[in-house]
Amino acid sequence: MSVHRVTGLETEFGVVAPGDPAANPMLLSAQVVNAYAAPLGGQGARARWDYEDEAPLRDARGFEVERAAAHPSQLTDRPGPAQQRRSVPQAGTESFESEDPSTANVILTNGARLYVDHAHPEYSSPEVTTPRDAVRWDRAGERVVLESVRRIAAGGGLTPVNVYKNNTDGKGASYGTHENYLMDRATAFGDIVRHLTPFFVSRQVLCGAGRVGIGQDSRRAGFQISQRADFFEVEVGLETTLKRPIINTRDEPHASAEKYRRLHVIVGDATMCEVATLLKVGTTSLVLAMVEAGALDGGPAGDLALAQPVAELHAVSHDPSLRHLVRLRDGRRMSAVQLQWAYHEAAAAFVAREQGAHPDPDTAEVLQRWESVLTRLERDPALCAREIDWVAKLRLLQGYRDRDGLDWDAARLQAIDLQWSDVRPEKGLYLRLAARGQVEVLLAEDDVAQAVTRPPEDTRAYFRGQCLARYGREVAAASWDSVIFDIAGRGALQRVPTLEPLRGTREHVGALLERCRTAADLVAALTGS
Repeated sequence: MSVHRVTGLETEFGVVAPGDPAANPMLLSAQVVNAYAAPLGGQGARARWDYEDEAPLRDARGFEVERAAAHPSQLTDRPGPAQQRRSVPQAGTESFESEDPSTANVILTNGARLYVDHAHPEYSSPEVTTPRDAVRWDRAGERVVLESVRRIAAGGGLTPVNVYKNNTDGKGASYGTHENYLMDRATAFGDIVRHLTPFFVSRQVLCGAGRVGIGQDSRRAGFQISQRADFFEVEVGLETTLKRPIINTRDEPHASAEKYRRLHVIVGDATMCEVATLLKVGTTSLVLAMVEAGALDGGPAGDLALAQPVAELHAVSHDPSLRHLVRLRDGRRMSAVQLQWAYHEAAAAFVAREQGAHPDPDTAEVLQRWESVLTRLERDPALCAREIDWVAKLRLLQGYRDRDGLDWDAARLQAIDLQWSDVRPEKGLYLRLAARGQVEVLLAEDDVAQAVTRPPEDTRAYFRGQCLARYGREVAAASWDSVIFDIAGRGALQRVPTLEPLRGTREHVGALLERCRTAADLVAALTGS
């Protein structure tokens, strides 16, 4: 067992019209999506999203919520009212505006999706299999929305838009960064809840984005570890925008439902630091491998149930000194770092049993970095300022406080907090630190640039992305588990299912795609007709 697992990240970006706080965020978000889509022409700009197999109301606990009882934000299996109209302009037209902003959608040649979700532009990365690739295609999403911002600025007559990779406006609104992990359907969901809840409560010390303000509306002055923690209210549930749960129960695998479940994680922050993103995905993948194998039952991390998980999630976030002791159900008290050590020690022993003294490089990297960060967090959190967002942001903010005598309720500090996540390299404070070598960067810029247009080669995202790149004008629709072609001369749309996430790879279909000059050739080869 290792960190290798089919994963994907979804990021809802914050949008602001400078000088116009009353600007409609849905219109701004549509402008961001359509600005990127317009020059693509047939490469994904024409294709609709295929909602056929989506089931957002199916609960992993064994039931399905009635549509009449669901909050509208849960109904993600239906587009806006203009679903039958083209939501992006034809190539060469002047306007980036959509008839219905809720339908703005583009499927990218790198296998990702860019669309409007809950009045935010959302980039959903393609499926990947390693933590480093999760970082690579997550960073590619930043490049995508940056290109939109630049096109809007150069477009003339369009409302300028600033885009931020953060999770709250500081005034009571929160928007998500979600992680998705493919799991074995046979794994009992109760085991997932039992073992992941303490892990998620404590994981924020590794991958919190840092935030000025305490409480959902930042009513109290101060600094906390996580941008999202204050917005979680229950332990387990189906919601993602109201009564947010630590463990989300949406049972929508986007794959063969008999074999797989997709664990939908909504409790994480949008991180700019590449090491933090690597650890977020890598450590979670290792814990999931242990849950699937039953390796946490009765082991050193098997009895870490918390007495009050939601309250402790908030308390850990509110204490950047890392001195807070969470109370376990058995009466013991441990710090968040000590909880993480328990999981790390279990993971190291598990990997040693499964892979011996020389694990695969991706797993070895995650274990080594996890250990290194925990060691330094225990000694002095400031020692992790090159790798962890909340530590780097706190150091930056404290410098301004010391120099200018600012209290935590100073508006300037909130502005600096926001500017940290600006996607423009000349404005974003994280990106400026990265350019100066003051934070650790894992990926070469060329690797990220290539990921903007090229899909991963070891998942079905390769087939999806290549179909859009090669046959985009004939792709009528696509989703995570299908590509649908509209081919002249065929009376019906041609659906190609992609229910196995590890098929449709370059190794699997690369030669076939090279042989097929047109979509008609491809469909004929696949169907034998």
